[in-house]
Formats: sequence, structure tokens, C-alpha cells
Amino acid sequence: MEYAASDLTQRERYKVLTSFVLPRPIAWVTSVSADGVVNAAPFSFFNVFCEDPPLCMVAVNRRPDGREKDTLANIQRAGEFVVHLTDEPLARAMHETSGDFPPEIGEPAHLGLTLAPSSKVAVPRLADAPFAMECRTWKLIDVNGDRQLIMGEGIHFHIRDELWDREAMRVHMDRYHPIGRMFADRYCRTDDRVVFPPAEGAKK
Repeated sequence: MEYAASDLTQRERYKVLTSFVLPRPIAWVTSVSADGVVNAAPFSFFNVFCEDPPLCMVAVNRRPDGREKDTLANIQRAGEFVVHLTDEPLARAMHETSGDFPPEIGEPAHLGLTLAPSSKVAVPRLADAPFAMECRTWKLIDVNGDRQLIMGEGIHFHIRDELWDREAMRVHMDRYHPIGRMFADRYCRTDDRVVFPPAEGAKK
């Protein structure tokens, strides 16, 4: 079975891509409005792409009615945001922040999520997240006028203490239980893991 991308509608292309590019990491992004309202929203068209400088990218499309999402409006205005990763204890709260909230209602306040000050940006972070990356906007790329690719430079990291071996610079995988996005309302756990021996390459 095959398709030419040009033969599919936008919705059909979305369904093909999100059905097979699995699982996807979730950027749980906090930003602040001009009125000081803290917004939190999840995005699964997301990943990190570089370590020097540390760059991540989040794709933010418009709402179905054409309105600009609060996250994009806030980032365009302030040029900074915080990206969090989500684990199992926070998964339901993360999902709930994907609901439709008016700009004057902040998801963290409405859902009782604890905020903490960031170190280098004005945007607060979600205090209970296993990992948070304070970001400044590195580049915005417009896609067809209805979507923005937000590239952020990570300038400060926060890690939940029990998840990190500071000496080895490694995560304690037995303690870290991230959640991945599948499609629609489906998510996945990541505890069923496979370890392979080092790849041997071509033998002489």
C-alpha cells in the first residue's frame, strides 16, 4: 500500500504520520501571557535535535477555528518558554491541559499544578516534572501560514533529584517512567525495554 502525499488531504496525512511515527515524546510547554497568566499545553510534534547549542523544536498549529494558540502567542511576544517531559504520575494532568481553556484561565492554576520559579527565564516551570528545560526562542519557521515551528535553545536544565546519577551523568532508568504519545487519546508507557549488546559492525 502506498500514497503520494499530494493525493491526501491534510487530515489524511496527519493520520498516516501519527499512526506510524510512534511513540512520540511530548513537550509539555509553559509560557506566560501579557497579563501574567501561566499557560501549560502538550505538543507531540516535538523532539531535541542538537546539543551544541541544545536545540528543541515544537510544532504549534492553529486551533480548528483558526485562532492562534496561547502557547504560540505567548512565545512570539516573550521569546521564552519552558519544555517539560512527562512521566506516569503526571500523565493525566498533562492530558487534561490539552483541553480548550480560554486565555484568561491558566491550566496550572485550574488543575492545581505546582509552579516553581525558573532560573534564567521569567516563565515558571512545573515543579513536579521529571525534567524541565528553560528555553529562549532560537528561530520561528512559518509553515503555510497555519503552523509555526518553534525552535528553542535550552539554556538551563532542571532534573528531579532521584532520577539522576550526577557522577556518571546518567539517568536512573529504573526510576524514570516517561509517557509517550501514540495518536488520538492514546498514550504509551515505556517500561518494557530491550537492551542489545554493542553493534559489531562489519567483520574483517
